[in-house]
Amino acid sequence: MTVPHRLLGARPSPIAWLALLVVLVALPTASAQGPRALPAGKLPDDVRLEPLKDLDGYFPFTPAQTREEWDKRAGRVRRQILVSQGLWPMPTKTPLDAVVHGRVDRGEYTVEKVYFESAPGFFVTGNLYRPKGRIGRVPGVLFAHGHWADARLSESSDADLLREISTGEERFEEGGRSRFQSMCVQLARMGCVVWQWDMLGNSDAQQLSRDLVHGFKRQRPEMNTTENWGLFSPQAEAHLMSAMGLQTWNSIRSLDFLLSLPEVDPDRIAMTGASGGGTQTMILAAIDPRVRLSFPAVMVSAAMQGGCTCENACLLRVDTGNIEFAALFAPKPQGMTTANDWTKELATKGFPELKQLYTLLGAPDEVMLHRGEHFPHNYNAVSRSAFYTWLNRHFKLGLQEPVIERDYRRLTRDELTVWDAEHPQPPGGADFERKLLRWFTDDGEKQLRELARSPDELDRVIGDALEVLIGRNLSEAGSVVWDMKEENDRGSYLETVGLLRNSTHHEELPAVFLHPKRWDRQTVLWIDEAGKAGLFMDGAPSRPRPEIQALLDGGAAVVGADLLYQGESAPDGKPLKQTRRVKNPREAAAYTFGYNRALFAQRVHDILTLVRFIKDSDRKSEALDLVGLGGVGPLVATARARASETIDRAVIDTGGFRFGKVLDIHSEDFLPGGARYGDLPNLLALGAPGKLWLAGEGKQPPSAVRARYQAPAARENLTVYDGSGEQTRAAAVKWLLAKARN
Repeated sequence: MTVPHRLLGARPSPIAWLALLVVLVALPTASAQGPRALPAGKLPDDVRLEPLKDLDGYFPFTPAQTREEWDKRAGRVRRQILVSQGLWPMPTKTPLDAVVHGRVDRGEYTVEKVYFESAPGFFVTGNLYRPKGRIGRVPGVLFAHGHWADARLSESSDADLLREISTGEERFEEGGRSRFQSMCVQLARMGCVVWQWDMLGNSDAQQLSRDLVHGFKRQRPEMNTTENWGLFSPQAEAHLMSAMGLQTWNSIRSLDFLLSLPEVDPDRIAMTGASGGGTQTMILAAIDPRVRLSFPAVMVSAAMQGGCTCENACLLRVDTGNIEFAALFAPKPQGMTTANDWTKELATKGFPELKQLYTLLGAPDEVMLHRGEHFPHNYNAVSRSAFYTWLNRHFKLGLQEPVIERDYRRLTRDELTVWDAEHPQPPGGADFERKLLRWFTDDGEKQLRELARSPDELDRVIGDALEVLIGRNLSEAGSVVWDMKEENDRGSYLETVGLLRNSTHHEELPAVFLHPKRWDRQTVLWIDEAGKAGLFMDGAPSRPRPEIQALLDGGAAVVGADLLYQGESAPDGKPLKQTRRVKNPREAAAYTFGYNRALFAQRVHDILTLVRFIKDSDRKSEALDLVGLGGVGPLVATARARASETIDRAVIDTGGFRFGKVLDIHSEDFLPGGARYGDLPNLLALGAPGKLWLAGEGKQPPSAVRARYQAPAARENLTVYDGSGEQTRAAAVKWLLAKARN
């Protein structure tokens, strides 16, 4: 690896510069300029400047070549799902307090009304179908529905029913009116206990409205506050609270409820659902090992990934997608269906790769595709029959195949609905929404406090979450080479300008290296809001700022760079006002950040690229110091948390920043999940016991930081500075130079 050239010579004393520094850094500044690595108007060749990915993109799956490779990848993707859903660590499972009432006896089976609390005051509603006359334990089936209006309680119109009978989608004039009752009745006749529950905002589950959960369009100013915030707000996203996460939690608690029934066999638990219910099926099957058979219908696809806000969450599909989510269930038995929709190419795009993975895992016959491209989007009688047959075969129910439905007498809406005078509907609305999110937030904070009793375990949980939030650590920073564009002799130091090319990730950073001619092997990586121009006096691109000159005169090399959308990496060359968003006009962060990294995370990647290059250079630095003052302090704190063993000293001015106080989902400081794990203080604490100069937090560090630096071996490694303004720079440089001499 080639590194910028360094010369040896006499080292000027930094004393004079330090004496002037306090005065000079306080001088007013104009728009900063700096040396260029590229011709004017030319942008870096960086994949991150290309159009954003959205839910209508292409999401292929490449199977692993070995079991070991797959186990590692599967663990990472499974954790990504859990983190994205706000389930890392898992929330506290409070008592369900299930209420079962309104039993209807249909001879072969019974149907009951059920509601229970998945969290205090948060009710899951549905119907429980049980077979009669069975001895011993029987299979249990979870049936999640998709975006049918009033799904569990709905009936097809005469016109729709006749059309579906004429096309072969349904068979019976009576039973064909409800695909949902048809499924549950047939499964009960087969000897299964079936739990069908409502997705949020559907049928009896009205505490959170359909318009909010499935139809959200605009940010709500009254819900976008630092306290008492609601769903889809920047604060909810920073705490990983989402409509999808709540639905996934309800799926987990539904499985808890099903397994609480004494007649249900825990070794024969299946889950199915179509469309949005297929999404729910894929997700629960991927993260909960208690599911033994999965059948997501008309949803597994390398194309459209799910269009509803309830099927999207920040972080969920970054570098992955629905085919891989289905793959996480391997090698357990899994079936799926297609239709004339986004799943129509599954037979050639996605399913062969699933088959390849199942074969690798020794179970080539445990994955099945029932093709139905001649039908529109559906869970019709033909597709349902494919599920019954698959279930019969794997749970050894002993029925003749294929398993075909028989007609039945439907239940009325009154016989199905959960709420009545004796079982009144619980309150919902905005106040309930705030209260619910507050409970989950408080529960998460309580769990972190309990984990803090074992710092190693806390670090593991937060570190694993950061792997998802940021998506890269130092070992994954990639292969980086230096392409020098210009070198200038500035008397006491050399200035080299060029591009750092990260070939692994196809990224480029315009950078500048300032090398004193007598280098003491200390390198200071100086991250600045202005990019590499922040190293120089405004209007004088060849003249370093006083604090930079002081470091050079002290024998330290200084490195600066334009992080993504800074300086030469900004398409219009101007400071960013808002981050990009996908074309979807709905103002839900998940449509953008469920498929793309937040700019904050990408800039952390850039810092890791710089650290990787400096540490791997053929002329080793004995000390690598990382500096983040002003608005970039949180970036540096996060990068340090991902590379703490490599950073010798860190200078961080937080400015009191907290991810939970960012009020715009398109702020450059917005990071999904940034507040979920103790916010910035816990990121700072992850760098302990490394040497840290900390400003912006007042006279005392945050309690999480203080606790980590109380050990005798670490106590001297923390310096807290409570000054403000430009004086901070002078104090930081003084500390760096003093530490370098010690």
